Amino acid sequence: MFASFLPSQVQQLEEPISIALAKSIERQPITTPLSNQAIATSYVRQGSGTPILLLHGFDSSVLEFRSLIPLLAAHNETWAVDLLGFGFTERITGLSYSPPAIKTHLYHFWKTLINQPVILVGASMGGATAIDFTLTYPETVKQLVLINSVGFSGDFPLGRFLFPPLDYLAVEYWRQRKVQALFFGSTFGNLESSTIEAIRCAALHLEMPGWHEAMITFMKSGGYSNLGDKIAQITKQTLILWSEADKTLGIGDAVKFHRAIAHSQLIWLKNCGHVPQLEQPEITAEYLLACQKSS
Repeated sequence: MFASFLPSQVQQLEEPISIALAKSIERQPITTPLSNQAIATSYVRQGSGTPILLLHGFDSSVLEFRSLIPLLAAHNETWAVDLLGFGFTERITGLSYSPPAIKTHLYHFWKTLINQPVILVGASMGGATAIDFTLTYPETVKQLVLINSVGFSGDFPLGRFLFPPLDYLAVEYWRQRKVQALFFGSTFGNLESSTIEAIRCAALHLEMPGWHEAMITFMKSGGYSNLGDKIAQITKQTLILWSEADKTLGIGDAVKFHRAIAHSQLIWLKNCGHVPQLEQPEITAEYLLACQKSS
């Protein structure tokens, strides 16, 4: 059974791995200083052992890790959480969906449900969240893993200059790109079934209440625009996984991360784009599981 808080479009998922992960999504009310109201936070937990916590990218959800979680959970307690303002986590009206609020919410999620040091894995924007979280709450993190991470780039410098109705139109344009890709791919059959399923997963959370407002607030915050100068302060052992064919962020930032973080290892992923957790889950899992053995 799918949880009742998921959009009805979840019934359109077709691949067993997508369906299985969607059925495992739970929600927990998380009390934070951000609001008098507890925030219903969506997450997945599987496996046992040393905890791994996965943080998704921009405008994504835990479904991003549908291929990776089963591989990790066979060896470790594996968590994935929908960050504040994203995925299937509740969006409370009037809340600030900014990086400081995101890490505050993440800390209270960690404190409530995990409460022991984790191997913290951040992909794309989730990497920036992981860096920010590690610097603020170092006691929560055993090791840090960055996958094609935002940090030196990927912010929203023009977001703070968007005003109504341009702010709404900007995020609606972003939404329509996914919705139309799904429509045309399904209607005309010009996309492979696996690609259509990937779009279904990527578009599902767009139907959640408050999606527009949360996206607008995050973009107007500027995103992680002030993080670059802080990266060198990371003292945790850090694994950097970077795809040689990443057309979203390029490859230059991989070297910047490696140079800036004292205790870091850079591993290049061959024949892979921006989302190795989907494109090469087996290889990605191998590196994640191996990194804890070397600590």
